[in-house]
Amino acid sequence: MTVPIKKTLDRIPGGMMIVPLLIGAIIHTAAPDAGTYFGSFTGALFSGALTILAVFYVCMGASIDVKTTPYILKKGGALFVSKIGTAAIIGIIMGRFLGELPINGGFFAGLSALAIVAAFNDTNGGLYMALMGQYGKPKDVAAYSVMTIESGPFLTMVTLGLAGLSAFPWQTLVGAVIPLVVGVLLGNLDPNMRKWLSGATPILIPFFAFALGAGINLTAVWKAGLLGVLLGVAVFVITGVVLVGADKLTGGRGVAGIAAASTAGNAAAVPAIVAGSNPHYAAAAGPATILIAASVVVTAILVPLGTAAMARRVESKNGPEPDDDVPPAVAEPSLATDDR
Repeated sequence: MTVPIKKTLDRIPGGMMIVPLLIGAIIHTAAPDAGTYFGSFTGALFSGALTILAVFYVCMGASIDVKTTPYILKKGGALFVSKIGTAAIIGIIMGRFLGELPINGGFFAGLSALAIVAAFNDTNGGLYMALMGQYGKPKDVAAYSVMTIESGPFLTMVTLGLAGLSAFPWQTLVGAVIPLVVGVLLGNLDPNMRKWLSGATPILIPFFAFALGAGINLTAVWKAGLLGVLLGVAVFVITGVVLVGADKLTGGRGVAGIAAASTAGNAAAVPAIVAGSNPHYAAAAGPATILIAASVVVTAILVPLGTAAMARRVESKNGPEPDDDVPPAVAEPSLATDDR
């Protein structure tokens, strides 16, 4: 007896990403200590998101031709500026009305400029790279190396008008691009290494997705209520519209733009860091953390669905996008016939 698991996942928009992610989130929500309880390889699978992502980055880097570097800077820069610019505009406008404190009562209780800016600022890099690994080109995946500047509290503090940081954490930025650089070097020095490493990219997607989901507690959506859900929807819709435009202006089809319209999981840690740098935000930090956590969950669901829908729409209209980076032997197949 055979069970068509692969074909079933392929029929679900973003199935290879969203199904393992939801399985991990459900397990973590129902049994948050499951990974620790079993330990060993099982525990590593629950907590190994960064490790799997590092391997994913090396494999994707191996698929990149060095001639695409200008494209990476253009694409990544456009998405980065668009995402940060949108967050800054909304944050500045909301900051004028809300100030540093959260709203005290009513439906919008807990909402603050801090929550809005932190939720809008930071893109879920793992989600973006996994989706672009499935629906985009290697050089689109590599564009996130520019967008890593979003990570952490620095730009949120700048947007909020803080002056608490004395230096930019350059080590984190360099560490984020080292796996990509290693992959690029291997792939460009040896075509056989490029072919071999590129073939592992789609296989890593569900494993990374599960590990990512294993760090998400679905009760965050319940605790934040409808307001948290609406914040996630707003991040997806508002930044999605802006990023799709930026993607198309840089020669894309809008798929990379939708894939970047998310809230990163580490954004939930930003409010506490900001409050530690400026006590005026202490009252907003707690509610902001819950709202941002809800936005992480909501965008983690909406972004894969939106990316898959956009990819199918543009392919049905314009045909498969030519993959000019990957050799024919490992080129991404059409979504209509994708059996990964």
